[in-house]
Amino acid sequence: MPRPVAPQLADLLERVLGAALPVRIRAWDGSEAGPTDDPSAPVAVLRHRRGLRRLLWAPGELGLARAFVAGELDVEGDVADGLSRFWSLARANQLGAVSPSAADKLAAAALAARLGVVGPPPKPPTSEARLSGGLHTRRRDRDAIAHHYDLSNDFYEFLLDPQMAYSCGYWTREAGPGYGLADAQRDKLDLVCRKLGLEPGMRLLDVGCGWASLLVHAAQHYGVTAVGVTLSAQQRDFGVARVAALGLSDKVEIRLQDYRAVTDPGFDAISSIEMGEHVGEENYPVYAAQLHRLLRPHGRLLLQQMSRGASGANSAPGGGAFMERYVAPDMFMRPLGSTLNFLEEAGLEVVDVHSLREHYVWTVRPWLDTLQDNRAEAVRLVGEEQFRVWLLYLAGASLAFEENRMGVHQILMVRAGADGRSGLPRSRTRILGPDPALARSAADVIPAEVGSARAETPVPTR
Repeated sequence: MPRPVAPQLADLLERVLGAALPVRIRAWDGSEAGPTDDPSAPVAVLRHRRGLRRLLWAPGELGLARAFVAGELDVEGDVADGLSRFWSLARANQLGAVSPSAADKLAAAALAARLGVVGPPPKPPTSEARLSGGLHTRRRDRDAIAHHYDLSNDFYEFLLDPQMAYSCGYWTREAGPGYGLADAQRDKLDLVCRKLGLEPGMRLLDVGCGWASLLVHAAQHYGVTAVGVTLSAQQRDFGVARVAALGLSDKVEIRLQDYRAVTDPGFDAISSIEMGEHVGEENYPVYAAQLHRLLRPHGRLLLQQMSRGASGANSAPGGGAFMERYVAPDMFMRPLGSTLNFLEEAGLEVVDVHSLREHYVWTVRPWLDTLQDNRAEAVRLVGEEQFRVWLLYLAGASLAFEENRMGVHQILMVRAGADGRSGLPRSRTRILGPDPALARSAADVIPAEVGSARAETPVPTR
């Protein structure tokens, strides 16, 4: 009688890890192994021996990711909880430094042969990125952006808030019936506009403008004229249609254009919201210098950008094998200090740095809930493979921000004039503008006509 598969796998894994498994395992023969003291613990389900074969050919994160995306490995229960348990185990036992011994490798090979796992490498799932050409050439950057952002406008409408803001929100209250994701994204857009000191008649450039959420908000509520650039054809098409429907075509222009190709005269303000991660390490000085060149003297620049390495070594600047192959190919995240060095070397003066790390946990979780609670709709829009990519992506991102392995910051800068003057107000409050939460509270108490006369910066009409 064949030996059950799951206990054999559990014995090998615990031998290599030097610790008990944090979740149960169920194999394709129906056998189970692992802890039984927590009935709510996630269960890792190996549906096919091909998933193990992937691990033989690509040990570690890439093999596991391919097996999960292909549906050969699954998780019953909360995926984020399962990832958290494995990450806690890795930290407690310093598994990053674990290297299987010769005996461990021999035991793994013998088990693979016994289970019928040995064979040629399975083809990667079709959703895995396959880019060609030199790193961060304009063609390759366009392909990398298209891989993620041209997935489906309908899918992003399904996942995001009505403003289509695909970046960290600014949560000025606890989530509840009167305050949710759409409010936090609105408050983030307000925060950006106020830090930029936007006023009617100013010209704003948004580099990596997404689906035009900031462009629309700035034009509607702050009276600016704005230019947005993106490498995503679907984003551009969606944004142009949205701007036209709102009657803002005379105020907002959206281009399918590489940031390196922008040649306009100086803008009064520039924003770049979670786009700097995509320009690469070697190319970041080019990005910073171009932003400096496009900004007029005394103009303000606001970057919102993810960082990596806050709680330890920056061992995975691309986010790890899964992120690099399935979500954001060619992305590079560095510690905050390294980014500030690049920006200062380009001639920009750093005025304010604002961490929003925990705000990203509160932002990602609603996205993950939408995905998990509406699986059938998500699969209809993008297919089973992409659903699984996004499930793993959002669960992992939420955990990375929660555990301080990734961060996100708003960095406010100014281009000083030739005489060294910044042109900034003396008061920090006047530089940064009233916080959206405080401004809204004041508007709730003071009649609108009085409040608009008293506020340093008008409260935008909702």
